[in-house]
Amino acid sequence: MNNQPYVPPIRPNMIPPPSRALYGAMGEANIRQLLRDFYALLAQSAIQDMFPPNIEKASQKSADFFIGLFGGPPLYHQKYGSPMMRGRHMPFAIDPAARQVWLDCFLTVLSTPEKYDIPAELLPTLTLFLENFSMWMVNTAPSDSS
Repeated sequence: MNNQPYVPPIRPNMIPPPSRALYGAMGEANIRQLLRDFYALLAQSAIQDMFPPNIEKASQKSADFFIGLFGGPPLYHQKYGSPMMRGRHMPFAIDPAARQVWLDCFLTVLSTPEKYDIPAELLPTLTLFLENFSMWMVNTAPSDSS
């Protein structure tokens, strides 16, 4: 059995970031609500075991990351240091199916962009980022998962 983690064909430098104008359009409160709603779906999903029991705390930590990513203050960096997202997710076997569940939960929440004041013209940059970012998180090849 191969103990090396699967490395997807995409690299972080290949992932276009979402528009940094999202923070100005949405504001911190809407970003936090977006992540609360997303994590509520994850808590009911097939990958719920990958997340801590305190889903609210997890959503807040993730919101800190997205606030900075969207052009706001670097809250995640200030509180936790460099994100190193792939490394932080290595304890979890993330295969393409788990990635798809995660992405589907996010896309479900984003299906009502007006709820979070996401401008229609900025939504494509966000969805493209999520699609590519989630590919980078895959660390288990489909044939490795059981």
